[in-house]
Amino acid sequence: MKNLVALCCFLALTFSVSAQSGDWIELFNGKNLEGWKISEKSQSFQVEEGVIKVAGPRGHAFYAGDVANHDFNNFELIVEVKTMPGANSGIFIHTQYQEDGWPNVGYEIQVNQSHSDWRKTGSVYSFQDVKEVYVQDGEWYTEHIIVQGDVVTVKINGETINVYDQSKDENRKDGLGTKKLDRGTIALQAHDPKSVIYYKSVKVKILPD
Repeated sequence: MKNLVALCCFLALTFSVSAQSGDWIELFNGKNLEGWKISEKSQSFQVEEGVIKVAGPRGHAFYAGDVANHDFNNFELIVEVKTMPGANSGIFIHTQYQEDGWPNVGYEIQVNQSHSDWRKTGSVYSFQDVKEVYVQDGEWYTEHIIVQGDVVTVKINGETINVYDQSKDENRKDGLGTKKLDRGTIALQAHDPKSVIYYKSVKVKILPD
């Protein structure tokens, strides 16, 4: 029994060190939404054939698991995602759980190829937006978000398409409010009942503070 306890402690310590040493860690286990906390409409997030299907009324899946105690500062995030025609979603960073409404803490990194919203995939939503479309609906692609200090970098399929430096945003000199880089968790968005999006991997790498 003592050996088992020691082994469990060792594994827990190993995981904790790994989470801080720059390794990629998968936040979605491919089976269920363990480690995620859903706001508003839990039925908008389902796991089908090893993939998170987002379809239904507005809601958000906040990461609430053990990695970095779901409190990220500097990090990289790579999400494998597929949008269906007309779909809108988003990936929130440095956010925190809230029971309803659009998250009012942190930034939203847009996921949208063909929805009527002109802010497209890779936008730091409403702060530094992207109008160009880099991928097509119905195809898997990677959205890579790097948060380092005051800078957010977004890459699509390895190509850098947006670099936002919060410290150089002249429109924010009077105060940042809650829409800012600070620290916090990650959330995936269900935007509206007509939007269908699939996420099959959500990987994080912790960077030094």
